[in-house]
Amino acid sequence: MKVEALNCPNCGAGVADKSSKCSHCNTRLKTMSCPSCYGTIFQGSKFCALCGSNAVRPNVSDNKAGNCPRCKTGLQTLDIDGIQLDECERCEGIWVDIDTFEVICANRENQSAVLKKLEEILTHPKKAKIQYVPCPICGHLMNRNNFAKVSGVIIDTCKGHGVWFDAEELPLVIEFIRKGGLEYSRQKEKAHLDAERSRIKAEQFTKSVDRFKHESASPFPQSKQSLAIRQFIDFILD
Repeated sequence: MKVEALNCPNCGAGVADKSSKCSHCNTRLKTMSCPSCYGTIFQGSKFCALCGSNAVRPNVSDNKAGNCPRCKTGLQTLDIDGIQLDECERCEGIWVDIDTFEVICANRENQSAVLKKLEEILTHPKKAKIQYVPCPICGHLMNRNNFAKVSGVIIDTCKGHGVWFDAEELPLVIEFIRKGGLEYSRQKEKAHLDAERSRIKAEQFTKSVDRFKHESASPFPQSKQSLAIRQFIDFILD
């Protein structure tokens, strides 16, 4: 196929078939096969320039999640080996529902596929202004959290629906996971919980000792003192 046969679906300028961006209008370009002649055409083309038949746009569809929480434009669904991510082509932010995010976190093959695809399409836009943004599903403002508490990647989350990643944040999170970041985070959280349990137990022990001393000095040792001793022994054996 001749390179001259491909035209940008937005402005009509001639573009090389391996170009990822039109040099005239800056539209992002993705290739696909014509459903009739199987020649290479750009996604978004209404007709095949080779055979003239209607072109169908596979793997990219209107997103049910709604609009980009930053640009307010419609999100589009990227199908990456069965993994569906909803992307804003303007700011390159990505919306991932909770179930899909769990799949990405748990499977290295899926992580590799997503990283490869994002490396192909991301153009590294300017970083978005830091602010709270609404969930594309329910419209409520999302929480901003440091992913896994130690990753250093601040993401926007809606507990009931999913996660919003600004441009380049999802690749950073995936790299963090692949380097063992989640296991490190779990171990750190476990150490914190163990330390907290030890602190609470020490406080309980101190209170039991104080109560025992107080009740030992009671003028009615047969009642309160025996209760204090029993509580003290129960605590030690616990």
